[in-house]
Amino acid sequence: MASSVLCAGAASFSLVTNRSPLLRLSPELRSPPLRLIGKRLRVRAAETDATNEDERTAPEKAPAGSGGSSFNQLLGIKGAARETDIWKIRLQLTKPVTWPPLVWGVVCGAAASGNFHWSVEDVAKSIVCMVMSGPFLTGYAQTLNDWYDRDIDAINEPYRPIPSGAISENEACCNPDLVVAIWRPWIGSFIRYLGKSSSRCAGHKFPIVFYLALGGSFVSYIYSAPPLKLKQNGWIGNFALGASYISLPWWAGQALFGTLNPDIIVLTLLYSIAGLGIAIVNDFKSIEGDDTLGLQSLPVVFGIDTAKWICVGAIDITQITIAGYLLGAGKPFYALALLGLILPQVFFQFQFFLEDPVKYDVKYQATAQPFFVLGLLVTALATSH
Repeated sequence: MASSVLCAGAASFSLVTNRSPLLRLSPELRSPPLRLIGKRLRVRAAETDATNEDERTAPEKAPAGSGGSSFNQLLGIKGAARETDIWKIRLQLTKPVTWPPLVWGVVCGAAASGNFHWSVEDVAKSIVCMVMSGPFLTGYAQTLNDWYDRDIDAINEPYRPIPSGAISENEACCNPDLVVAIWRPWIGSFIRYLGKSSSRCAGHKFPIVFYLALGGSFVSYIYSAPPLKLKQNGWIGNFALGASYISLPWWAGQALFGTLNPDIIVLTLLYSIAGLGIAIVNDFKSIEGDDTLGLQSLPVVFGIDTAKWICVGAIDITQITIAGYLLGAGKPFYALALLGLILPQVFFQFQFFLEDPVKYDVKYQATAQPFFVLGLLVTALATSH
């Protein structure tokens, strides 16, 4: 901090001649009073710049503001512009950046079913399932999580809508996603039987999509809410999160067009261990608040250095195991494709995440995650044949 103040002071002396016409006078034209005034102005400018530099180099506790990004605000990530429109704030609460994995999970499930056709009916059913899985159920889960984490966010992410005061607690409780989530299971049951081709995709009489939607809503609640609050335990909470992002939408997509079987259930739950590793990535930025309020996240329990290796180990070993399974199942080309998608993930892990998991968490996910989700699709296509 001291060095940053000194640097700020030095910078202010180099820039001070641009601030005051008085200080641009040549030395021989300055009278003693003017030089004294110049010194005072120079000192004050240095103090102001040092203060501003301190604010800029402080930890990202409140990046939202006039300099924030409107795009980040819509996605629900840090660096968001401060917003006053209540509907934009409610959208921010749902963290739209977290919707695509659920949508992709439905795509993988539909692909794994081997029974998806590019007809208007199948496309319509899949879109409805994606919307209910992504914006509604995930939005509900994120809003619920922000509500129950408001004390932790006041420490870790005080720029979030609730702790920052951008939205009142009463308004957050009335967020439409919480209401829509109540209806989601019924809509899920409806789309299961939508269309005349339901005889093709309803090989089972049990309304499985309905119960998957109900189960997903329940897991979302107990993940964040007491008394269970699964996220209090780093292992259980992160596995529940990984399964919610990988297994549940996959099951929904596959049940919508085909039949779930024990092999697929076990395979996707195994893949959810990789989801556990991905969930750990988000825990590093929250160490301070988690430790203060007693959440046993893996970085808190094991420390940053150990937790980052647990994280990458869970991601890589799981995918290598899946590739081995595909090879043993007589699908070598799919196994090789999956191994090829693991390699860039390992590269970016060493390039960014293992270097500094706190500083490069977002950059790591942006570079490595596309290869991970493509690996999911490769696995889904392999199981469909």
